Amino acid sequence: MDIHYIDLIIFIVYLVAMLGIGFYFMKQNKSKEDYYVGGRGMSAGHIGLSVVATDVGGGFSIGLGGLGFVMGLSGSWMLFTGLLGAWISAVVLIPKIYPIAKKHQFLTFPQSLAFRYNAKVALVAGFISLVGYIGFTSSQILAGAKLASATFPSISIFNAILIMGVIAIVYTAVGGIKAVIYTDTIQWIILMAGLIGIGIPIGYIHIGGWEAISSTLPSSFMSLTNITFVQFFNWIITIVPVWFVGMSLYQRIYACKDEKTAKKAWRIAGLFEWPIMAFMGIALGLFARVGYEQGMFTEIGYAPGVVMDSELGLPLFLRSILPVGLMGLMLSAYFSAIMSTADSCLMAASGNFSTDILGFFKGKQKYDTIKHSQIITLFIGAVAVLIATHMQNVLELMLYSYAFMVSGLLVPVLGMLLLKKPSSLAAMAAMIGGGTTTLVLILTQVKLPYELDANFFGIVVSALAFAVFQSVGTKRVTA
Repeated sequence: MDIHYIDLIIFIVYLVAMLGIGFYFMKQNKSKEDYYVGGRGMSAGHIGLSVVATDVGGGFSIGLGGLGFVMGLSGSWMLFTGLLGAWISAVVLIPKIYPIAKKHQFLTFPQSLAFRYNAKVALVAGFISLVGYIGFTSSQILAGAKLASATFPSISIFNAILIMGVIAIVYTAVGGIKAVIYTDTIQWIILMAGLIGIGIPIGYIHIGGWEAISSTLPSSFMSLTNITFVQFFNWIITIVPVWFVGMSLYQRIYACKDEKTAKKAWRIAGLFEWPIMAFMGIALGLFARVGYEQGMFTEIGYAPGVVMDSELGLPLFLRSILPVGLMGLMLSAYFSAIMSTADSCLMAASGNFSTDILGFFKGKQKYDTIKHSQIITLFIGAVAVLIATHMQNVLELMLYSYAFMVSGLLVPVLGMLLLKKPSSLAAMAAMIGGGTTTLVLILTQVKLPYELDANFFGIVVSALAFAVFQSVGTKRVTA
């Protein structure tokens, strides 16, 4: 059964509103600085909600639902790493980066590396960040497509990818970072209202409440210890470092009106990630598992015992329980999460390509117009859509993208923050060695010892390469 026309109208109104915000800010942008860092005058509330909307977003919203479906409450520890990352970077990163960025008018993350190393280091960092954020954008578009396809059975995932991709790309390309941040704020409010006011209470009642949960699922689903140390460790080394290397996060640091505002925004973001969003997303995935075990999806083709994609559990659950009108609102809420991450990742990738890569090869002036930035954003968005059509798992694609960026960029960033004279050669060796190691391990699907993530080995190689070349450079200076 397809979605009711009333729900469809509500959903279309939401999409049109998001496009409208993008075109509104198209007229407000006067310079590339407006387009990429919002004129450097944004408030803590808008930035904080934008940060958490970006970080949690569609990948974690749909991905959290999948974790809740397969492991229960312990899946919430994934977003605890977001709290750690946000609060640690507020203390360690922002005080070091913000004053320099403000003084030198940085637009991108690699420009901070260029300041402490050199332009070639920034170029390689720009490439790594670009690839990572294209993959991340693809994961969000895929998340939207899965949700749309499960809700509208007549739409294939391929067609849903095209529809969601076009909407997200257009309003991001025309409106720039201001459109992204303001739509993120609206989208986060919609998501929170949808979860608290619609999804969780109706879902809980529909499955039969606590009695049904406790009688249907193993006790491990209600435990916070249903997770291995290695799994938690892999999440930490993949997600916490993103707060130090994420281009979309640096753009928001630069967009804040002062350092105090940036720190406050990061504290707000961390608190919303865990426990607030973590447990709400996991709870709905857990409810979906109960519904599946009760036979709620049998008519759709997923009777109890039939293998199904865990990330489809949540959208199928919502489709099964919500009445006309509320389905449209809840669908809009989840698309809000997806859009809020896709647009931010797209802006990050566009900034890397425009400023760090084309700026290096062609010179800054030639590509400093808003028009060029918009064309670049559209082009990168098209590449992300193409990748999304060839992938299956949202959380996997997102974590792969994270892993590639972290293994290539974390060690040079730590060198920038902690050393007085970090070596450019060491940074280059660390980026190439770490990024390449992780990429090869991911592509070859090599079975790794102790179930450790490929990212761990990439970081180790990156750190060793940095240490060796930093030592060589230091010996040359003292010789």
